[in-house]
Amino acid sequence: MTTPIGKKLPKIIVGRTDSLALTKLAQAAEMRMPTVADSLLAELERAKTVSDSHVPNNIVKMNSVIRFSYDDGPQIEAKLVYPQDANISEGRISVLTPIGAALIGLSTGHSIPWQGPDGILHNLTVLEVRSEVPA
Repeated sequence: MTTPIGKKLPKIIVGRTDSLALTKLAQAAEMRMPTVADSLLAELERAKTVSDSHVPNNIVKMNSVIRFSYDDGPQIEAKLVYPQDANISEGRISVLTPIGAALIGLSTGHSIPWQGPDGILHNLTVLEVRSEVPA
């Protein structure tokens, strides 16, 4: 699959549990947030789904802490969470945001274009992924 700017998208991996939960979440959000719900569903459709125990540690999954940058800007560290747990001031990004949907399934070193709320296409690069056990 290629992007609107012609770059090939990186391969992504999603664990079965995340895939099922995120598909239900995106489908439930289609009426309220069609653009981001469609983006998340598109990412899940192109992902290689594996058993949870086969998701490598360097893959962004739910509750991962990710250090990333976009457009060669400063590094950002955030945790990828479900919408009800999101709080940007505390560094928790919802998977139902353009950047959250773009992050899911990426691995350390991968870059992907994502369209921000400003309508501009940005290039996001994952620098580090740490898994956290949900509380």
